Amino acid sequence: MKSHDDNYRLNNQLSLLCGVDEAGRGPLAGPVVAAAVILKPNVNLELVNDSKKLTPKKRIEALDEIKSNAVSIGIGVASAIEIDELNILNATKLAMTRAIDNLDVKPELILIDHVKINTDIKSISITKGDQLSLSIAAASIVAKTHRDNLMNEYHIKYPQYGFNKHMGYPTKKHLEAIKTYGITPIHRKTFKPIKNSY
Repeated sequence: MKSHDDNYRLNNQLSLLCGVDEAGRGPLAGPVVAAAVILKPNVNLELVNDSKKLTPKKRIEALDEIKSNAVSIGIGVASAIEIDELNILNATKLAMTRAIDNLDVKPELILIDHVKINTDIKSISITKGDQLSLSIAAASIVAKTHRDNLMNEYHIKYPQYGFNKHMGYPTKKHLEAIKTYGITPIHRKTFKPIKNSY
């Protein structure tokens, strides 16, 4: 993908550029997961693109490529309980802050997909950042694969909901399962249609 990361590095005379993105803002169940990725300068990752454009198999392949070319990767999670308490936007910001805090090294500049967060590190919010920044696209893949793994684990605990298929999104099967079995501790009680289901 064509990326503007190197321009940001040159214009700001820095090397430690961090991309941040999230996965899981829209589902009815499960956490929101954010990732922060610092890639080595001047890398060309052929497999990396916006995670939504990749198949699960391609995302796994891209994840290996990211790990091989990353200076540091941080992951942050905000639970369904925190989403209900804070609202999804603030929970997303919390997950992003946790992801940055979990980096092994402190970045000099943070590029964030669409969201603005409060941090002592200079940050830039970029609309459609996962399509314009290699670092943000890498973060979207890390966040998505990590969240999918969590939802697969929840599927083992709550197999009747099909979390391994829809990852908590409001599919027909998921809505039918909620009507039949009610909600689980990982469901977001403040989200429609869950608000009216218990």
